[in-house]
Amino acid sequence: MHRKITSITLALLLGAGGIATLTPTALAATPSNGTVSSTRSFPATTTTRRDLLSESVSTDVQSDIDWGGIETLSVPQTKSQAEKDAELKAQQEEEARKQAQEQAEQRAREQALRQEEASRSADRTVVTPPASKTGQAVAEYAMQFTGYPYVYGGNQPTGWDCSGFVQYVYSQFGVNLPHASSGQMGVGSPVASLAEAQPGDILANSHHAAIYIGNGMVMNAMNPAQGTQIASVAVMGGAYSIRRVV
Repeated sequence: MHRKITSITLALLLGAGGIATLTPTALAATPSNGTVSSTRSFPATTTTRRDLLSESVSTDVQSDIDWGGIETLSVPQTKSQAEKDAELKAQQEEEARKQAQEQAEQRAREQALRQEEASRSADRTVVTPPASKTGQAVAEYAMQFTGYPYVYGGNQPTGWDCSGFVQYVYSQFGVNLPHASSGQMGVGSPVASLAEAQPGDILANSHHAAIYIGNGMVMNAMNPAQGTQIASVAVMGGAYSIRRVV
């Protein structure tokens, strides 16, 4: 009777959804009275309930809420039309004053240059040729015109070109020469080579003329930038004739 009641009890327990765990010690036979007893063991479980419908609540508290700084509006101060016109007039008057001052300064500079040029021109005309009529005297006289201006077509101390310079120097010694380097190639008597040339001889070709001063150097009017100065015979730029006039 005890065995049946135990089986029924187990069946009811299993039917109710319980889980019975039988261990070797769960069913034990008692030899003395023939009674079998059973023990049901349930494992310990932990149930966590979650309310999926509950709203999540943030516990973070934003203590410093930045709602945006308050901007300072800078309202430009507008000027009246009368003020604008007055400023424009003052600006125009200042520009006109500066322009007038610059023009006055420019005129003063030009006047000073003209006076200086006139003074230098006067000084250039007082160069007196020596009494001697030798070639050495011609060379020494020619060298006194260092720095005088080059002017194309000129033949005076105020400005001359290469052949005009040679023409002027020799005119001070009573010798008339053509105003062209090609014409000066045929004056006087020929000299065979530079080694035989003497101071005062004329070196000339179709595009340049100069006065020989010795040691492979000549006195000549070169160009507007360089004016009249001493240079090497290389300034002749190629073949040339050597002519002795005095």
